Amino acid sequence: MADAAFLALTVITIGSAIAALEMRSLIYGSIALMGTLGGIAGFFFLLDAPFVALFQIAVYVGSIAVLILFTVMLVKRELIFKKIEDKRRKFAGIGLMLIIMVSLGAVFLDSGIKTITTDEPAPDFRDIGIDFVTYYWPALILMGLLLAGSVTGALVLAKREDVENDQRAN
Repeated sequence: MADAAFLALTVITIGSAIAALEMRSLIYGSIALMGTLGGIAGFFFLLDAPFVALFQIAVYVGSIAVLILFTVMLVKRELIFKKIEDKRRKFAGIGLMLIIMVSLGAVFLDSGIKTITTDEPAPDFRDIGIDFVTYYWPALILMGLLLAGSVTGALVLAKREDVENDQRAN
């Protein structure tokens, strides 16, 4: 059962990551990015780390990906970047990614990480959550303020664009 779930999450995560890179529409690319981040959260669930998985969903899927989607919807595509279509760059990027992935896989397999054992008991995720909220609350507040500032900045950029368009029309 776990193998089937792992394979399904792998297909979802890698498929949506490729879709996020290859979509011509930034909106659909952002939605595919949410699928990738959700798949990574699924891996954390399989690793029996529900706190990290829920944190992944809350912060990355629920906040950052929605912020990216919101910003993309507010700012016109031409203002973000000019896309240069070149098939050689695309294949070079895929080749470079495959080289990096194979190299990382070789380093991982050669590292002997499977032979590491410990006598320590597994940490309780409730203790991790209590420590996280107790000691890292300033970082959580700072992250919330940063996200709020990003949304405000996106709104200001969208408003400026509308004002400039109104001035040009007059």
